[in-house]
Amino acid sequence: MKLLTNDIRDRLLKNGRVRAELAETGEATADFIPVVKLFTPDAGCTWLLTELDPEDPDIAFGLCDLGMGYPELGCVSISELESVRGKLGLPVERDLHFAATKTISAYAEDARQRGSVQV
Repeated sequence: MKLLTNDIRDRLLKNGRVRAELAETGEATADFIPVVKLFTPDAGCTWLLTELDPEDPDIAFGLCDLGMGYPELGCVSISELESVRGKLGLPVERDLHFAATKTISAYAEDARQRGSVQV
């Protein structure tokens, strides 16, 4: 399964361009709604991604939960995610039924309180 469809990639890049424009003008950063949820079916890891860096579209930003109880906002390499395998050798998958209901900062706050991303 392809982690990012063309539509998802376009939406992530659009958000990345908006963030870059806001950074240039010195305005507050955007609090995007996650575009995609990726997960390991056999390792307890979850990524809620909001944007791709327009200068380096392999780098995504979002909420990263590696299953160790400390989810955090940060960057992740899409090509690295494509190479990750869980305990049973299964690759990272895209949640086909994910529909975000709040902003990334709201997901991050919930995840900090719970110790994991729960969607």
